[in-house]
Amino acid sequence: MLTFTAPDEAYAPQDLDGLIRLIAAGNREALAELYTRTRSGVYGFALSIAKSAHDAEDVLQETYIRVWSSASSYTAKGTPMAWLLAIAKNLALMKLRARGKSQELEPEEWAAIAVPDSASNVHDRHLLEAALAILSDEERQIIMLHAVAGVKHREISSLLDMPLATVLSKYHRALKKLRTYLEGADAND
Repeated sequence: MLTFTAPDEAYAPQDLDGLIRLIAAGNREALAELYTRTRSGVYGFALSIAKSAHDAEDVLQETYIRVWSSASSYTAKGTPMAWLLAIAKNLALMKLRARGKSQELEPEEWAAIAVPDSASNVHDRHLLEAALAILSDEERQIIMLHAVAGVKHREISSLLDMPLATVLSKYHRALKKLRTYLEGADAND
């Protein structure tokens, strides 16, 4: 019997590996558990690429359909979360190519990303949205992958086809931008 875990406790690689093995054996409860544990990270990453809440929701659903159909071919070569995000990345890029254009993400679409309960009040949510808006697309993706989805920098490097040093540099630059913005916002309160 599976025990369901809150999304905050979601990314223990050995647990996700076990869930993927159960999914490969046809266990639907394992798929539901994997979805519960990883959906906000997958959705946030898909949203950072697709820049459309509707497209990100489609990518989210299609990602878990692909997981269900290809779990038997999964081989642990990194973290399971990186595998999920690679699927989501490919699907999101296919959506962009099919749409034939890129568009800016509306602030209310960023609000659709699950945020921790400690940031659930309206003021904190607006502050988080504004802070994320100051980042470049790449910086936002790196922050979402590392901070929200718990993906290691080396895996982000592979996922985004970017040198590890660049990922680390962009991550630290993004953190500095966020810190500066948030310190300024606190001074205005």
